[in-house]
Amino acid sequence: MILNCIAVDDEPLALGLVCSFIESTPFLHLAGSFSSGVKALEMIHGQQIDLIFLDIQMPDLTGLQLARILDRQPGSAGPRVIFTTAFNNFALEGYKVDALDYLLKPFNYEEFLTAANKAMAYAELIKPAPAPPAAVAPAEEDDYIFLKVEYQLVRIATRDILYIEGLKDYAKVYLESTPKPVLSLITLKALEQKLSQKSFMRVHRSYIVSLDKVNSVTKNSLNIGELTITVGEQYKEPFGAYLSKWM
Repeated sequence: MILNCIAVDDEPLALGLVCSFIESTPFLHLAGSFSSGVKALEMIHGQQIDLIFLDIQMPDLTGLQLARILDRQPGSAGPRVIFTTAFNNFALEGYKVDALDYLLKPFNYEEFLTAANKAMAYAELIKPAPAPPAAVAPAEEDDYIFLKVEYQLVRIATRDILYIEGLKDYAKVYLESTPKPVLSLITLKALEQKLSQKSFMRVHRSYIVSLDKVNSVTKNSLNIGELTITVGEQYKEPFGAYLSKWM
């Protein structure tokens, strides 16, 4: 699950810091940033926003006033609020409007992530239960993998993977369901061992691809969407053997 977020703060430095924290968190997506609550309302009313990182003291419309305007009936899909402020005397008012958390400036990424995890836990709690399938197929061993992301293990459905890019001790897993890749502390070699050889193939020292997601191929490269990946010299033989099945 990815939470659609906005950040609202009239201080440019504080706003930039919150935005950078959001972009560093795999399960958060930054939909927009605003210097006033009035400007933020337009986006909140125009699209689905799950979470607002909201400063309290702002001109025109304070964070507390904006929080009171939001329609957040229990169990609704409306946005929840995490307040960010330099003043600790607003904590009681913050909880009166049912804020998920209250971050006192200056806060670090660890404190931010703790608050973000509360928002994710809440979103999982109110997520509607899926309709039971007509028939339950036996689970296969490679239906999903778990990857270490920040301070938690995240479950990734293998059918959702487009391709994986290796970055030294890290891997960026690109998914079909979201534009933002998942960054995990794992080598490409270790991740290759977790994946089914029937569905995935390493074609370059820096890339593993999902064979079902390949759109077109040549002798030396393949395309997934708009991305072209060159087949590395040491991987040409197994890749050629795979291609020979379709020729």
